[in-house]
Amino acid sequence: MDTHSPLGPDALKALDGRHHLHPFTDTKALAAEGGARLIVRGEGVWLTDADGQRILDGMAGLWCVNVGYGRAELAEAAHRQLLDLSFYHGFFKTTTEPVARLAGKLAELAPPGLSRAFFANSGSEANDTIVRMVRHYWNLKGRPGKKAFISRTHGYHGTTMASTSLGGIGVMHGQGDLPLPGFHHVMPPYAFDLARGLDPEAFGRLAARAVEEKILELGPENVAAFIGEPIQGAGGVIIPPDSYWPEINRICREHDILLIADEVICGFGRLGHWFGSQRYGIEPDFMTLAKGITSGYLPLSAVMVGDRVAETLIEEGGEFYHGFTYSGHPVPCAVALANIDLIERETLVERVRTDIGPYLRRRFEEALEGHPLVGEIRSEGLIGAIEIVKDRRTRERWPGDGKVGLMARDHCFRNNVIMRGIRDSLVFAPPLTLSHAEADEMVARARLSLDQTARDLGAL
Repeated sequence: MDTHSPLGPDALKALDGRHHLHPFTDTKALAAEGGARLIVRGEGVWLTDADGQRILDGMAGLWCVNVGYGRAELAEAAHRQLLDLSFYHGFFKTTTEPVARLAGKLAELAPPGLSRAFFANSGSEANDTIVRMVRHYWNLKGRPGKKAFISRTHGYHGTTMASTSLGGIGVMHGQGDLPLPGFHHVMPPYAFDLARGLDPEAFGRLAARAVEEKILELGPENVAAFIGEPIQGAGGVIIPPDSYWPEINRICREHDILLIADEVICGFGRLGHWFGSQRYGIEPDFMTLAKGITSGYLPLSAVMVGDRVAETLIEEGGEFYHGFTYSGHPVPCAVALANIDLIERETLVERVRTDIGPYLRRRFEEALEGHPLVGEIRSEGLIGAIEIVKDRRTRERWPGDGKVGLMARDHCFRNNVIMRGIRDSLVFAPPLTLSHAEADEMVARARLSLDQTARDLGAL
């Protein structure tokens, strides 16, 4: 094939169908549907496909395009860095300017005590790195029995063998004989499904104590760490009651368990704070960063390491035999610095907290009030979920184990708004630059899609 000759949309789709194994895709089913949709352009919160259709991206790519598409400042930062120094690594006693500056900036933005950054390429790699750091730390402290990790059902922490094991999504565990030994899962703070009449604060404490019960079951001397997303994103936007994380802090301190805040989705303004840890008062020993760190423009992730762990690794650990060729690649680090500068200059964090986040929540509530399929609307900042039910009063679900959520998602796609179906819910996380008019359009298209789903089900 001549890789320099132009190809039309049909040829590109055919090429994709023959040779591309898509992530999280039933390839056989995709082929039966006629192949993938070809996206050719992005601007602000809008995508354009090869057929000229404009699509409102209510998911910011994969929860990541925080500053919107087509930002020249980020392309220019990459271009300048590519011309100056296209690549050099952080091995063998070297560094580069973007890496040093970004490490310092992240330490400035992070909660107190997280002053060291280790760079990787994805949230999966970052969480895999944390597993190694945690076990190395406890070995150095003379407590080699502390190996077990605790996380939550519906938690998502990546797709490597270790990060999938950290996560609590059963369908992923079924492929690859996972989780690996030493990874344990407890109930999430999913009030809509599990509170059973408890008030939110009481339920938050109950869900947190499930972690303590697992620690006591395994023995604190055997438990290394607890990991959780401030808000569980890919698990269905599970927003904890405010009582949950303070109790988790207490439990981890009391039993000498390291606390890992997976901020891959929640970081860089998504919740109206730089990090979800600041919103919920989490006191982590590690933070996992990715996605919004570059607004998805280039692959980059970071592990923020707390001082007590970093000092032990540095003073007692000698050489850390871990890293990736592209750990601290100067080009994505330069883009990350430009991205953070944009977020600061445009006060996007504050805008999410005080303006567009509350506005979008209010518009969804107004538009979907009394809708026969809607059991709950919940959001924090610019991330949220619409629970789909058969009976609003009893919260009875439709049969089919999540098929109705996928029906609603497919209607959204046909109506040119991207929302994600997770079990029987529609979730959203648009770019932080979403305007009021675009929020109105997003809500209108979501309402249309839910109406069409209700008609399919005979509920409207």
